[in-house]
Amino acid sequence: MKPPSSLQTSEFDSSDEEPIEDEQTPIQISWLPLSQVNCSQFLGLSALPGCKFKDVRRNIQKDTEELKSYGIQDIFVFCTRGELSKYRVPNLLDLYQQYGIITHHHPIPDGGTPDIARCCKMMEELAICLKNNRKTLIHCYGGLGRSCLVAACLLLYLSDTVSPQQAIDSLRDLRGSGAIQTIKILKTTSHDIC
Repeated sequence: MKPPSSLQTSEFDSSDEEPIEDEQTPIQISWLPLSQVNCSQFLGLSALPGCKFKDVRRNIQKDTEELKSYGIQDIFVFCTRGELSKYRVPNLLDLYQQYGIITHHHPIPDGGTPDIARCCKMMEELAICLKNNRKTLIHCYGGLGRSCLVAACLLLYLSDTVSPQQAIDSLRDLRGSGAIQTIKILKTTSHDIC
């Protein structure tokens, strides 16, 4: 007896038996203006380039070429190595380097938050990139949780006048209501970040 079609394959099936064409649309980057924190730069936020998971079928080569064509010079990656394998981009960090993009890998488990020391290190690195007018992008898997959390922390780090709620609102206006799913670090650190 043949099982019903819904039971034939799992959404976690990583086999390549049924070739599915890669998504042809450009990778979506949201640009956060940092003018509210007296910085003339913009910070890019995106979902995971090259991701192949569930119904997402990005092309890693095409996405990386697009990022390079946008002038991206530094990329901060918050996915763990395990996630990069799960989402079928295990060599993403090496590929960025092959394209001459400086890669800052700060793995944060999905749904988690960085400790204060790690958060401070990320803020310092991001601030240096922006101060040196380097076009910078940050991403996790979906570009909503960890990436938006780090971007909100950056707003607080760069300004004494932005409140945690203003930072959250800025990211939700930019990325949608699903942005910043974990707000623990914003509430516990407020303006005490670094």
